[in-house]
Amino acid sequence: MNDGKRALVVIDMLNDFLDPEGTLSLGEAGRAIIPRVSELVEEARSRGDLIVFVRDRHLPEDPEFAMFPPHCVSGSEGAEIITELQPAGGEAVVDKRRYSAFYATELDLLLRENKIWDIELCGVCTNICVLYTAASARNRAYRVYVHRDAVAGTAPGAHEWALSEMENTLGCEII
Repeated sequence: MNDGKRALVVIDMLNDFLDPEGTLSLGEAGRAIIPRVSELVEEARSRGDLIVFVRDRHLPEDPEFAMFPPHCVSGSEGAEIITELQPAGGEAVVDKRRYSAFYATELDLLLRENKIWDIELCGVCTNICVLYTAASARNRAYRVYVHRDAVAGTAPGAHEWALSEMENTLGCEII
C-alpha cells in the first residue's frame, strides 16, 4: 500500500444491517466483522487518516423498496450507525441513496480535496454496496484496498464472488 495519504471508508455499518432485529440483518456474518472494523477505525485514527462513514439513507417511498424491504429510512433507528462505531468529532459522514458511495454524493470531492488516491473499504454488504463503491472508485482511478476480514455479504457465495470480482475484474487489492 502506498505510504501517502489514504482514507478508510466504512460502508453501511448500520442498525438495519447489523442488529439481529434489523430489517435486512446479515445475522452472525455481519456481527462478526464489527470488532475488526472497529480496530481498523482506531488504527486509521491513530495514523491521522481520513475516515469516512457512509450511511445508506432512503426516502420512505424509495424505488429500491420494490426489490428490498424498506430499510435505512432517513430518520429511523435502522438508518443509524451502530453504537460500537460512532464517528468521532470531525470525521466525515456521507449519506447515499444508491449502492455506490460515490453516486450523487460528495465522497469523490471529499477525497480529492484531501489529495487522497488510496482508499480502504470495509463494511457491508460485500456483494452490493462494497462492490459498487469499489467499482466506482476504480472508475475514478483510486487505488482500492478491501479488508477481507472486515466485510460481510448477504450469503457466503455472494461474498466470495464479490471479493473475486473486486480483485480480478476491478483490480482492487484484497488485504
